[in-house]
This record gives sequence, C-alpha cells and structure tokens, in this order.
Amino acid sequence: MIRLQPINTSDLQHYKFMEELLIDAFPPEEYRQLEQLREYTDRTGNFYNNIIFDDDLPVGFITYWDFDSFYYVEHFATNPALRNGGYGKHTLEYLCNYLKRPIVLEVERPAEEMAKRRISFYQRQGFTLWEKDYCQPPYKSGDDFLPMYLMVHGELDCEKDYETIKKRIHKEVYGVKDN
Repeated sequence: MIRLQPINTSDLQHYKFMEELLIDAFPPEEYRQLEQLREYTDRTGNFYNNIIFDDDLPVGFITYWDFDSFYYVEHFATNPALRNGGYGKHTLEYLCNYLKRPIVLEVERPAEEMAKRRISFYQRQGFTLWEKDYCQPPYKSGDDFLPMYLMVHGELDCEKDYETIKKRIHKEVYGVKDN
C-alpha cells in the first residue's frame, strides 16, 4: 500500500535516502543546492518533502508545493532498483486522489527517447502535455534556463492558466523576480 510520509532534515535516515536518490536521479542543473533544499524542507510552509513508502519499504521520494489553486510537483523519483515495478503509477494515482486539486509538473521536451517515455508515462496517468514554450529557470547562478514543457492533471486550461501558473512557479520555486 503506497503512502507518503513528510520528512525533515532531523529524520536522518530518510532524509539521506532522499538526497542520495535526488543526486542519482537528476542532473545537477535540475535541483537546487542541497543546503537550500534542507532549508526549504525545514522552513518553507507550502513545500512538502515526502518519502514514498510501500507498506514499510521506502521506494522513492516526491517533493511538491501547495499554491492554493494547484500543486506543483518539483521532484519525483523511485529507487532505481525498484523501477518498472509499478511504484510510479501507484504513487501518482495516490497523489492525484490525495491532493484533490490540479497538479502541474515539468518534463523535458521529447527530443530523446527517455523524455518521450516519461511524457507517455505521465499521459497514461491522466496528465496532459502543454506544448507551449516553457523554460525552467536555473537553480544555480551561472546555469542556463532549460527548455521544458508543463504537464497538468486536473481542471486547468493551457490558454487561460498557463501564464499564471508559469509566473507562480518561477517566482516561488526559482526566485525569479519578473517574468
């Protein structure tokens, strides 16, 4: 049975599991400095850092932001040794039922096979791809903006909601002042 358990940095074992998986699953330009992530985890009220459990087995982690009218999933990964075991699908089913509001996430554009597969995975879970130019702001000074797309689960409309969602994510998650 899938469940999410919020963690903070005082939960040493689970926090270490999350950090190691983050580093393994994402290139360095796709996550913030670990010190800043620790700060967000412990002190940002609308940021949630969770370990994904199957009963008592930690299988992955997911971080998300609560922006009142929608949730933004920042990072989501399962343990590489457990991939293709249905955990991603079951986690998203759980999350979509648990959160009760639209969910937004970023995906790499479908230039490479892995990106195409990831988009298809989210589409099978009920997410819609918004093929509108979107760039992920850099987490670290000196890094470049990354071309991405947004994917959405729930009642959001690309034409009506895109700019509001983009501005909120850019400001709150990435600290972009004007966009």
